[in-house]
Amino acid sequence: MTTADESKVVDAKVVLLGALGVGKTSLITRYSQKKFIGTTSPTIGASFTTLRVNVGDAKVRIQLWDTAGQERFRAMAPLYYRKANAAIVAYDITSASSFEAMKQWVLELRRNVEEAIVLVLVGNKCDLMQHRVVDRAVAEKYARDVGAHFSECSALSNEGIDEMFRNLALKIIESEEKAASSRQNHVDPSSIPTDPSLYGSLDTFTLSKTLRIDRLSSTHEDVKSSSSCSC
Repeated sequence: MTTADESKVVDAKVVLLGALGVGKTSLITRYSQKKFIGTTSPTIGASFTTLRVNVGDAKVRIQLWDTAGQERFRAMAPLYYRKANAAIVAYDITSASSFEAMKQWVLELRRNVEEAIVLVLVGNKCDLMQHRVVDRAVAEKYARDVGAHFSECSALSNEGIDEMFRNLALKIIESEEKAASSRQNHVDPSSIPTDPSLYGSLDTFTLSKTLRIDRLSSTHEDVKSSSSCSC
């Protein structure tokens, strides 16, 4: 992730995961082109789109990788989510199997992505409430359990689409600010002087990841006392 402070621009790599047919490509098309395409060809491998999202006075450029939901392309997924700043994992609220597939994607991310990423779980097709099989409360609880953000939306009706991408961008900004603060507060051990004379009179001086002063020398002479008793 890169930023340009003067223009408050954040670049972030985001991967979109989910089972075949949950509407991943439709989510992107609805946001980027402001239209719904009912029938789309299955994504082969992955497709790349750049989305621009404004959050207050900041701008987030999302480099979005839309991955194939077909099982035969599953092995290619690590190529796309590696070094991602965020992941959107989508499911269809009318499909229990897609919800279970979403859980498998989350598990795969947890196992294979070393650095913490922003994770957003999205229930698509909320326009089909009468056909719902995945309870929203169940999905929300799962999101909390895995430390993810949750939303439901509809690529068909446009419900929740803008909010979902805006919240994603906001979480990316917050994650970058947290990482920047951590880097600023980090002390590189190699930058700490190792000359004992700089730290006063020391009996022992050790330096590993942090400086540890074992014991300051006493400023007074040790007094040895002995007593004898003559009875």
